[in-house]
Amino acid sequence: MKIAMISEHASPLAILGGADAGGQNIYVAHVARQLARGGCRVDIFTRREAPDTPEIVEFDDGVRVVHVRAGPARILPKEKLLPYMDEFGDTLAGFLMSEAQRGRPYDLLHANFFMSGAAALVARARSPMPLVMTFHALGKVRRLHQGSADGFPDARFGIETRLVREADRIIAECPQDRDDLVDLYGGDPDRIDIVPCGFDDREFYPIEKEFARARLRWDPAAFSILQLGRLVPRKGIDNVIRAVAVLRKRHAQDALLYVVGGNSDQPDEEATPEIGRLREVARAAGVADRVRFCGRRGRDALHLHYGAADVFVTTPWYEPFGITPVEAMACARPVIGARVGGIKSTVVDGETGFLVPPKDPDALAARLAELAADSGSARRLGQAGRDRALAHFTWASVARAVRATYDRALHEFPVQPAMRLLSSSISPSITPSIILTSQSASNDSSSPVAEVIPLPTQQPLRNASGSSR
Repeated sequence: MKIAMISEHASPLAILGGADAGGQNIYVAHVARQLARGGCRVDIFTRREAPDTPEIVEFDDGVRVVHVRAGPARILPKEKLLPYMDEFGDTLAGFLMSEAQRGRPYDLLHANFFMSGAAALVARARSPMPLVMTFHALGKVRRLHQGSADGFPDARFGIETRLVREADRIIAECPQDRDDLVDLYGGDPDRIDIVPCGFDDREFYPIEKEFARARLRWDPAAFSILQLGRLVPRKGIDNVIRAVAVLRKRHAQDALLYVVGGNSDQPDEEATPEIGRLREVARAAGVADRVRFCGRRGRDALHLHYGAADVFVTTPWYEPFGITPVEAMACARPVIGARVGGIKSTVVDGETGFLVPPKDPDALAARLAELAADSGSARRLGQAGRDRALAHFTWASVARAVRATYDRALHEFPVQPAMRLLSSSISPSITPSIILTSQSASNDSSSPVAEVIPLPTQQPLRNASGSSR
């Protein structure tokens, strides 16, 4: 099976921990690797962000990264990329047809994030094949939680609605994700498969806390809390800082909070403005001396940080899945997470850690105090988390479930592989437009205005029995 995996802003080659690099990069990289180990060939299509980037990079055995021309060849915030998705889709379509003409056709498209889905719709109008969709985050849910801070245009909602209707299969990352797809977008539950994210058991495993702290030069005796991931407001790191203050004032327990992430290896407020805001939160709460910003760290160092911590904490307002709690569990550390999204499916309250309401530093501090007072309980929770991670969340098991979704999509799709070769003769001029771009009044060529153009209503696809679905 040959897969065209689309991830327009999240390249597996990107450095993790920056504003737009995180869980999706990890997901795409590991799912592609595991699919290749199972016999698939996978090409990952992502946007070119530098003029000297080669078109094709061999990423792993059986996995290539294909850099697609779409807009200026420089890094742009993902909120600014939608106007370039028609160009992305056109370039992708040309690559798909070129491979088909060489006798190497793709069997299936797997789009990650709504903009990748928009590009996939353009491409498969010229090269019909099944489309599997993983959203990773949903616009209506994001807008509910972020309000005016949501930088994506309203056009996102219509694109997502169309993708929910037209994708052959949808992968939801947790039960909450599936419920949101059904309740907010009218998704067909029979076409939605729940497949979680995972961890690499060669990357994340238990190590001695004393060893890890010595390597990182952490305080060997302090009750240490780890927060790791993207430094953006919705991650709720300010809530953790305020909980450290409550822990000191109400529970007479001092702690050190280590914050790992950002856009540079050294903590830099200019490179990562969120650090400046969080430092001000710590000063106002009276715990500036108890918060350590560590900067961005490579994947090979993350297990040391998990291993050095007494507890991993993540309390976002909104989290479609959240890979970091699973990684912490794999390292046998208890997790305190917000009772939102995928976290409430991965962390078992009272068994592998605790679930608390988001934006509630008092509730978080109370659970931190329990773990600080009972190290034996913390060890038991951590070991239970390790057992749960191994049982349910390895990338190998995730990829097997993804492959099963692919098989269902191929079985249900009405066009046979031979028909895809005929599609290569179709003129590019008939490709329906998803987005029409025009220049803004400022004439800034890097910031076109996106306008959604309604497409003709398509007839419902029919399966082999002739019934519509």
